[in-house]
Amino acid sequence: MKLKTQINQQCKQLKLHSIAEKVQAMADQAATDGSSYLQFVSALLEAELTYRRSREMERRIKDARLPLRHDLADFNCSQVEGMPPSKLAQLKELTWLDQVFNLVIMGPHGIGKSMLAGGLCYHAILGGYRAYFRTMDHLMTVLKTKDNSKSAMVEYRRLCKAHLIVIDDIMMIEVARREANAFFHFINALHEKVSFVITTNKSPKQWAENLGDEVITTAILDRLLYRCEIIKLSGESFRMKNRKSSIGAA
Repeated sequence: MKLKTQINQQCKQLKLHSIAEKVQAMADQAATDGSSYLQFVSALLEAELTYRRSREMERRIKDARLPLRHDLADFNCSQVEGMPPSKLAQLKELTWLDQVFNLVIMGPHGIGKSMLAGGLCYHAILGGYRAYFRTMDHLMTVLKTKDNSKSAMVEYRRLCKAHLIVIDDIMMIEVARREANAFFHFINALHEKVSFVITTNKSPKQWAENLGDEVITTAILDRLLYRCEIIKLSGESFRMKNRKSSIGAA
């Protein structure tokens, strides 16, 4: 018992949390199997590495702030025009991300744009990429406050180190000229270094209405659309379909 307590304390000091939890059971199993000392040590270290990889993945998913619905297995391609199963499978391979291409996902409200973008973000995280899902409103708040807010600056620096940034509902809010300029500088700084996935219910030509500056809008579009695939989705809103089903069932 004294030796077990000592091992637990040593593991705590070295932050070997998984080993501390499993060492007794694994030692007993090693004795039963007749494992060598080296095999036992290797198994202990592998258990710790597995634990750390799992915790790291949990942290990345949490930091990504994915939408509630982001499982692409639930994305029904048959109910959406513009996203056949073959296309979805191709996007999930993330070749476009390796090539630092952008995606602009266009379509009406409720068609599944955010789910698709969130699902691709999730696949990127599973693939080992640093990927984040942010709304346009959140991003603009960060850009406006980063010089005066420590948390906003931490968030800004996190995004600047990303491989993929999803900007959800772009141009859903009106943006003042000064803020539009900050948004341009953000896009310009990460241009061809980070892949962007944009979801919007407005065509790029309409973005100038929200930014209020055609020159800045053109400059932003020039960078986002340079290496980009535009995906146009159409169909009936999933939410409206579910609402109709609920009413009918009642």
